[in-house]
Amino acid sequence: MESSRDIRVAEVRAAVARFLHLEDEPQPVDLSFVLGSATPSNIDPAIDLFKAGLTKRIWISGKGPKPRRWRPFKKNKAEPESRIYQRIAIERGIPAEAIWVEDRSSNTLENFVFSAEMIEATFGWTNIRTVSLTAKPYHMRRVLMTALKAWPAHLRYVMRPSYAEDDPPLDVWWTSPVGRYWVMKELQSIGAYAMKGDIEGF
Repeated sequence: MESSRDIRVAEVRAAVARFLHLEDEPQPVDLSFVLGSATPSNIDPAIDLFKAGLTKRIWISGKGPKPRRWRPFKKNKAEPESRIYQRIAIERGIPAEAIWVEDRSSNTLENFVFSAEMIEATFGWTNIRTVSLTAKPYHMRRVLMTALKAWPAHLRYVMRPSYAEDDPPLDVWWTSPVGRYWVMKELQSIGAYAMKGDIEGF
């Protein structure tokens, strides 16, 4: 029989997972926005939306963090994550003309700030109403709050996290050192963004 302490610990862990996790059903969007990461699975939801006829545009953002960080799927560490994603998408049947890339950003805020001007110049924000957002499951809350701060207020967001076998499952994040690391780091980053005024929602 679980003690009251064990129950409370379990409730806290579950609350953390619920806070970070955001996911909507696949639906039509004007633009599928993909944030880069150290593993290429983030491109999967955008490819799925395109092949299902739910989007005609994929926007990939990210150069990647500073060079000191290990990039496990990059043989050439100078190649931006977004360009690797672009190549993967094309290899999997997405037309090159349906993909746009922002390849300078090195963090979540820059993903949105750098892409905002480019999207305005490419499509015009008045022509975009719905956007799917894709990142790692533990990253989705900060992704949404950053989008709400950095992008036009009229947009509606569809949250489509990526899943990969080598990613720590968010629903049991506390059971592995990697899961604990990423969740604690994400909570810290949300706090830092909030203190700087870089997110909406607090």
